Amino acid sequence: MKNLTKKIRSKKLESKVDLTAMVSVSFLLIVFFMVTIDLAKPKGIGLGLPDKNPEWDGKIVCGMGMGDRLVTILLDDNNKLVSYQGLLSYPNEKPKTLSYDANGIRKELHNKKRLIQEYYGDTSRGPIVIIKPSKKCNYKNLIDILDEMAVAKIDTYSIINDFTPEESQLLAAN
Repeated sequence: MKNLTKKIRSKKLESKVDLTAMVSVSFLLIVFFMVTIDLAKPKGIGLGLPDKNPEWDGKIVCGMGMGDRLVTILLDDNNKLVSYQGLLSYPNEKPKTLSYDANGIRKELHNKKRLIQEYYGDTSRGPIVIIKPSKKCNYKNLIDILDEMAVAKIDTYSIINDFTPEESQLLAAN
C-alpha cells in the first residue's frame, strides 16, 4: 500500500501588481502641475503711457502726449461718421466726415496708424481710438466700425456713449 500520509501541496500563485492605474494617476499629476505652473506666471499688460518729456521735469503728466495718438470716431444716423484726431477743443486737424468704404474710414485708420508709428518709431504704439455711437446710430454701423478696427489691426479702442456738448454740436452741424 502506498503512503497516504503525504500532504498534497497547492500551487502558490505569484502575486502581480497592476501598475496601469498608478501610471495614469502619475501622468494626470504631471499634467496638472505643468498647467498650474504656467498659470501661476505673472502676466504683464503694456500701458499706453506717454513718453517722458524733459520739459515736464521727468514727470509723466496725465493726458500729455496722448493727443497725438488719440482718434475719436463719432457715429450718427444715416451712415454718418465724423472723425477727428486729438481733443476736440484742441484738434490736431479739422474733423472729417467719412464713409464706411475702403476709401473712407479704412484708409483714414491705415494712414493714422502709419503716421503715428513713424512718429514714435515703434510699431507697438498705434492709435488709441474712441468710438462714440450716438443714440440715432444703428447696430450695423457699430459692427462695421468694429470690423474696420480688425481690418486696420488697431488693438487699442474703446466704445463710449458719452457725448460732450461740442461733439453733439459737431454732429448736428455735419
